[in-house]
Amino acid sequence: MSRLPGVAIVGCGMIGQKRAKALAGARLVACADLERQRAEALARTAAGAVATDDWRAAVRHPDVDIVIVATTNDMLAEISREALEAGRHVIVEKPAARSVSEIDTVITAAGRHHRLVRVGFNHRYHPALQKAHELFRAGALGDLMFVRGRYGHGARPGYDKEWRADPVLSGGGELIDQGVHLIDLSRWFLGDFIRVSGFAHTFYWQMPVDDNAFLTLRTAGEHTAFLHVSCTEWKNLFSLEIYGRDAKVHIDGLGGSYGVERLAYYRMLPEMGPPETSIWEYPGGDQSWALEFAEFLEDVDLNRTPSAGLADARAALIVVEEIYRQSGYPR
Repeated sequence: MSRLPGVAIVGCGMIGQKRAKALAGARLVACADLERQRAEALARTAAGAVATDDWRAAVRHPDVDIVIVATTNDMLAEISREALEAGRHVIVEKPAARSVSEIDTVITAAGRHHRLVRVGFNHRYHPALQKAHELFRAGALGDLMFVRGRYGHGARPGYDKEWRADPVLSGGGELIDQGVHLIDLSRWFLGDFIRVSGFAHTFYWQMPVDDNAFLTLRTAGEHTAFLHVSCTEWKNLFSLEIYGRDAKVHIDGLGGSYGVERLAYYRMLPEMGPPETSIWEYPGGDQSWALEFAEFLEDVDLNRTPSAGLADARAALIVVEEIYRQSGYPR
């Protein structure tokens, strides 16, 4: 593009604000939120940006090339479709839809209008995960065997009254919220899962959606992911261990309340015993949003399918739906 691409942000809450701070190489043109004051506050951060409580007006603003959809889950697919129909490229926050059937309508629209859609799996762009994937691609782990992942937070008073606790708005609980990140990361390393088993349950919060989910996912080659996601963790936690025949990596923390982001690489020696150990720590601020957006600008310039796109989100939703089916959700 000869000019800086114009961006509309629909949904001006915490995630929309994070996105607005990570628009290097583009300009914020329009902000939309049902709470107009939030749209106005975000628009004031960028010269010339307009604010509205009509998301359709923002999506169809003549200077908009890219739409960022950062709303509650019930609106993700509808707004993405409308943006695609208006000829815009889209970044839609995970899970991109509440169901496989919803995301399929977005996939159809993207194909019909020849526009790109990136799904907000920003965890792929955390430095420890980038380093882990670099080691994996270089063969430093050997053939992979399995992944073990845990991701959880402690919620807050009144959590069971927020939108994430309403299945109509959210499509589910902790599994469709943080769970899709773990599913996506596991698939990024191991490949497609063809056998899905697990259990989602509400142990603590008085809400009709799950607060914990436990998953066992297997590929055609029996590579396995053992995953647990929780909003009864009390102390925020992120842990992902990737096991190969020659080495293991362990990513711990995501910064902030999750603790300093850290990667440990344990290389097995020929005599076995204690492994050769290397540690990397990443105490800086979270740059994942900026890295993800910069790559999407490249995708648009090159007309390149995004590395974390609708197919990846659909694969995660297939797993989510199957776990909910096995667990009897929705209730």
